[in-house]
Amino acid sequence: MGLGEASARGTRMEGDCLSCIKYLMFVFNFLIFFFMLILIIFLAELAAAILAFIFREHLTREYFTKELKRYYQGYNNTDVFTSTWNAIMNTFDCCGVNSPEDFEESIFRFINPGEVVPEACCRRNNHLGEVGFSNREECLSGSMLYRNNKGCYSAVVDYFEMYIYVAGALAIVVLTIELFAMVFAMCLFRGIQ
Repeated sequence: MGLGEASARGTRMEGDCLSCIKYLMFVFNFLIFFFMLILIIFLAELAAAILAFIFREHLTREYFTKELKRYYQGYNNTDVFTSTWNAIMNTFDCCGVNSPEDFEESIFRFINPGEVVPEACCRRNNHLGEVGFSNREECLSGSMLYRNNKGCYSAVVDYFEMYIYVAGALAIVVLTIELFAMVFAMCLFRGIQ
């Protein structure tokens, strides 16, 4: 082997080494980015769990009842709070937080003195093609036969009870996978070094 061949071979090896280093740097950067991304997601989920734990007292019947009495204004109002409660009462066929009696001594009764419950509490016809109330006037005057008597807190909790356990289990599984992914990324990084 001559000097020219050795020089060409050395140049080719140099090029191959630089190419290999370039790809290794790409892989290392990807692994570090993979670890950092999962770390950020993990910390965000942890922060959300901590905030949910801290503000859990705001998810009580008493809190919702107090807020309903203070802010709910009736069916024809366009504020977000009232619209949200109207949607909840219409969707879950419920009335008030605990029962229709939640509207006693509320701002709703002050604004609408002639109505015992809001229109969203009234039962709707279930006949095919027929949209409307069973008897709106009787409902608004307080007749128990024509209004929904179940509280929305119970209705919503009953509806979501099964999904809460599934969501909690899924969150634990996702956090465990993320934790293992971070450990795996760190082991790979340390092993390659």
